[in-house]
Amino acid sequence: MEVRRKVAGPAASAAPVPSPRARARRVQAGDALPLPIRHTNLIFSALFAASLAYLMRRWREKIRSSTPLHAVTLAEMLAIFGLIASLIYLLSFFGIAFVQSIVSSTDEDEDFLAVAPHPAAPPAAPAPAPCALLGNPAAAPEKMPEEDEEIVASVVAGKIPSYVLETRLGDCRRAAGIRREAVRRITGRDIEGLPLDGFDYASILGQCCELPVGYVQLPVGIAGPLLLDGQRYYVPMATTEGCLVASTNRGCKAIAESGGATSVVLRDGMTRAPVARLPTARRAAEVRAFLEDPANFETLSMVFNRSSRFARLQGVQCAMAGRNLYMRFTSSTGDAMGMNMISKGVQNVLDFLQDDFPDMDVISISGNFCSDKKPAAVNWIEGRGKSVVCEAVIKEEVVKKVLKTNVQSLVELNTIKNLAGSAVAGALGGFNAHASNIVTAIFIATGQDPAQNVESSHCITMMESINDGKDLHVSVTMPSIEVGTVGGGTQLASQSACLDLLGVKGANPECPGSNARLLATVVAGGVLAGELSLLSALAAGQLVKSHMKYNRSSKDMSKVLS
Repeated sequence: MEVRRKVAGPAASAAPVPSPRARARRVQAGDALPLPIRHTNLIFSALFAASLAYLMRRWREKIRSSTPLHAVTLAEMLAIFGLIASLIYLLSFFGIAFVQSIVSSTDEDEDFLAVAPHPAAPPAAPAPAPCALLGNPAAAPEKMPEEDEEIVASVVAGKIPSYVLETRLGDCRRAAGIRREAVRRITGRDIEGLPLDGFDYASILGQCCELPVGYVQLPVGIAGPLLLDGQRYYVPMATTEGCLVASTNRGCKAIAESGGATSVVLRDGMTRAPVARLPTARRAAEVRAFLEDPANFETLSMVFNRSSRFARLQGVQCAMAGRNLYMRFTSSTGDAMGMNMISKGVQNVLDFLQDDFPDMDVISISGNFCSDKKPAAVNWIEGRGKSVVCEAVIKEEVVKKVLKTNVQSLVELNTIKNLAGSAVAGALGGFNAHASNIVTAIFIATGQDPAQNVESSHCITMMESINDGKDLHVSVTMPSIEVGTVGGGTQLASQSACLDLLGVKGANPECPGSNARLLATVVAGGVLAGELSLLSALAAGQLVKSHMKYNRSSKDMSKVLS
């Protein structure tokens, strides 16, 4: 008789071990039923209740009318048959769990037991080696539970909107998986490289991203220490560009070895500019005069500020285009970036104005005079968010030793490239080498809105020689850095960790707004370091060499293919 034994060693390890879900779905006691077990249960339960109710009513009538109980009609016979059949099924139903436990335990034994090979049996052929270019082949996808299969089919057919999955299922991870499978079936694309597991989808529900199907992995590098205002900061930068973190790190080293950088926040106020249309330009001018009259500011502030305990109206600046009135409100917003906060305050003022100016037709809460996520002269001149200046004096020996160039070359290059070159290009706020590189990398790492790098990257870089031409004075002036340390993507785990690394996580309870202002100065300090390093690489003719070293793969693909 053939004996089944546990097999240890290579033969056992070579066999793939099915996942718990695959083992659970291998054999089900309810699989013998023609319909899904939940549907069968519902049918027989309804049949039992209906049959019992009908027979009880008929027998009560027979007792009252002294009719013999054994005299039954065809309908009563069918009811008795339905009652007995449903009762048998329901009694059997209680035994399904017991039967299932026997079947499942047998299946689990099958996973660990193998038939001993016959001595004369030929050895199994070795599995083919995986392709070196493809890496480890992806495991076969696990079979979805039957209930999820039905939901996926409904989403693909358009019967269930994809955006209601989280609400209906109450499980954000499950909703993302079902949506991902529906997208795969609709498009025919597997999107295997986009990970699904390992992310807290509940943390983004209703505030960060809708209709999720996975998440994108981005490497985060650390530049620093950045010695700024007497403190050392290790700056997180999320980027896929080679050489960027290394270059910024070199700039941080040059700043630190020269005694550090200093910064100052000139303004701190977020803006929102609704647009309204009046019957005539004269009427629009009347509304403008009311808004800009200092005597009305206290009233407007009271109406505006009641929307939040942090929002404080700072001023209103108006502009006209015919009978259209653009009203640019500026407000402090605490440690939040503040777009939602200020929008609520603006709505309060608009409602208040329409009591005195009922003929005012509000076209939009945003009329692009704000201006958000677009290059605009009003942000360059008036500022938006945090307006910051950061400066440092780089010693001559540091310029030569760390930056591999000289002061005169840097001053000349900055003038010809960043100032004159940008003017020739007609640049708006772009009088710098690559401020947006550093701004965007820090924004992504710390959970800011990446699209706001448009105005946040407005920067003018200045360089001049001092101390008889020996040392270099360098500064960056950034009038519209839009950052926050609460709300939006800042509460996600990874981004929150990066904010914590900088010491600016969350709101500052003692001095509201100070964490966001500190983050803005760190952004400006990072830009200062990045500008120093890139301009030095350009002045020394090292740019191409550096990018070939840090921004190109060193793999010899011909050897891999062979």
